Amino acid sequence: MNMIIVDTSVWIDYFNGKDTTHCEFLDNVLKFNQIGICDLILMEVLQGFKNDKDYLSAKSALSNLPIFNIINKDNAIIYADYHRTLRKQGINTIKSNHVMIAGFCIQQDLPLLFSDSDFLPFCKHLGLKLAL
Repeated sequence: MNMIIVDTSVWIDYFNGKDTTHCEFLDNVLKFNQIGICDLILMEVLQGFKNDKDYLSAKSALSNLPIFNIINKDNAIIYADYHRTLRKQGINTIKSNHVMIAGFCIQQDLPLLFSDSDFLPFCKHLGLKLAL
């Protein structure tokens, strides 16, 4: 299995100890060090912790993963084009963070593990690969 990117939606469930198919899959692939994380996802996950001990533990664990910087001038233009493509398909409720995450995965040909249905249009119209 190649590296996969795990979205914030799955990390939140994982750190909250939820018993989901996505969390079980994540737990299994973590054993093989095949998980990467985007800088944006790292920020989203860490900002959600209220307890300092949990925050520091998650920060340490996530910082050991390969971390990809996903926004730069070229990517900004590509992501804007993705957003416009979906909007032309009648999909108007696209969050910028989802466009960046999905766009990065599409550009790098990396599957995304997500539980947020907002990513489904990227799969249907732009070729985003599902990890599960």
